[in-house]
Amino acid sequence: MFTTAWTASPQLPAVGFTPNWSQEGFWRQSLRQVVRVGAGGGRVRIRLSNAYGTSPLRIAGATVARAGEGAGVEPGSLRRLTFEGAGGVEIPARGQVASDPAELVVEALESVTVTLHLDAVTGPATFHAQAFATSHRGEGDRLDDLDGDGFGETSESWYFLSAVEVDAGGRTDGVVLFGDSIVDGFGSTPGANRRWSDALAERTGRPVLGAGIGGNLLLNDSAWYGEKGVRRFGRDVLEQAGVEAVVVLLGLNDIGFSETDEQPTYKPAPVVEADELIDGYRELIRQARARGLRAIGATLLPFGGSDHWGERAAKVSREVNGWILGAGEWDAVVDLNGVLADPGDPDRLRGGYDFGDHLHPNDAGYEVMAEAAAGCL
Repeated sequence: MFTTAWTASPQLPAVGFTPNWSQEGFWRQSLRQVVRVGAGGGRVRIRLSNAYGTSPLRIAGATVARAGEGAGVEPGSLRRLTFEGAGGVEIPARGQVASDPAELVVEALESVTVTLHLDAVTGPATFHAQAFATSHRGEGDRLDDLDGDGFGETSESWYFLSAVEVDAGGRTDGVVLFGDSIVDGFGSTPGANRRWSDALAERTGRPVLGAGIGGNLLLNDSAWYGEKGVRRFGRDVLEQAGVEAVVVLLGLNDIGFSETDEQPTYKPAPVVEADELIDGYRELIRQARARGLRAIGATLLPFGGSDHWGERAAKVSREVNGWILGAGEWDAVVDLNGVLADPGDPDRLRGGYDFGDHLHPNDAGYEVMAEAAAGCL
């Protein structure tokens, strides 16, 4: 039985993330992406997404390997992937595909590379903007490139790759973290695997999947920041294999983006009230329980002094956190606000945990979040 060991939530091709290949797409190129898996096993398969493609996506070939240095792979670990026995596959517009399993032993918390050869024009690429990991691009067919020297360009986004699954002996203790840029790991050290999901996996020994999208909203769609949480929850949480719980940390952007007197014009959102967000959380709880998952609520982090802050935002966030902590509607609750707040000013992140924008934690903050969340699992 396969377990989802890594995932990235698909997004619309978008401008504004640099360097970013999603708008231009790929042609006669190879794309090598490095991801860290949360479970080990003896066989590996991948899932590819063309969720936002407007035409079929041609994958000429694919490989998987244990990661080496940079774009290189560990000698002897490179495996060709097939799709229903074929070396390539065409993914329809709005579709996805899973590869056949490949015999490859991987360990939990090990990094693997997935390489795609894209010989036909892809058009704009379904991607995940904020990887905080390096992806590599090279000209031509570089599927069998071992040292990685043929990959001359880099990006900090993931493209087409939406999941890596391993034959983990039927594990069913996976956890999905569902949310926005804080779940994505914004503020953590790029390339160092210091996100909240990484820290929680290290602490608990469980597969922990990050289903965050930077800027994502619980209640409203955004061309920049993905489909609203109540809609994408089915794809990004419920479709993952081997999961038993979901931790929800989402809603801060709904509040902050509608703080209209201070919010930049490129992030407008309808004004929301606490009761609307609570209804959204109840919908996520309903969906999770219908699939037999435990629904764990996380309080919104302190964000005083950030560009999301304002009088109305403060009021709504306090009401939401009060409901999360006191309503008794979640299967468990983790008070991230409480563990990250500055004792001298509880509306603000503690200085030692603040990335610098008064909104996102740093590496130390994500470690504290993992310690708090581990107690609920």
